[in-house]
Amino acid sequence: MQRRNFLRGLIGSAALAGPLRKVVSAAEPEGLEKLEKSEKEWRELLSREQYNVLFNAGTERAFTSPLNDEKRSGTFVCAACFLPLFESKAKYDSGTGWPSFWAPLDNSLGTKTDFKIGYPRTEYHCGRCGGHQGHIFKDGPEPTGKRYCNNGVALRFVADGEPLPELRP
Repeated sequence: MQRRNFLRGLIGSAALAGPLRKVVSAAEPEGLEKLEKSEKEWRELLSREQYNVLFNAGTERAFTSPLNDEKRSGTFVCAACFLPLFESKAKYDSGTGWPSFWAPLDNSLGTKTDFKIGYPRTEYHCGRCGGHQGHIFKDGPEPTGKRYCNNGVALRFVADGEPLPELRP
């Protein structure tokens, strides 16, 4: 009985506090032309898993992305709109099971603080299409001390020597 009352109190407190998806602060890159498509258009262009991660802020299972082990030199672009987000020189093995980077390319990402799991985290997304990429943590290597923990399905890798894809219209 005590457990039930505890859970009722917890749920009631959460309802009074507001939705867990409440955005506390947000930052968007400047001067980047936004790409907006309907849900139907994105679903036609992306796999089910890509759509879930990019536009429902889902998370892929750890250690499932081949990009976690990608070691070649190149550029990681948004899987939805093809905006370059990270250079391979900023990638490192964090041991978490997701591709991790210590810094993004300039003016490529937007951020927001949310409480989806009950405490504040900094979520980041593609600055062009708004596709969810992952979260930023303060346990990365120097020089930034940050870990951009990315969902592999939200990225596409382009090796040096291959042309970058044109930005998706």
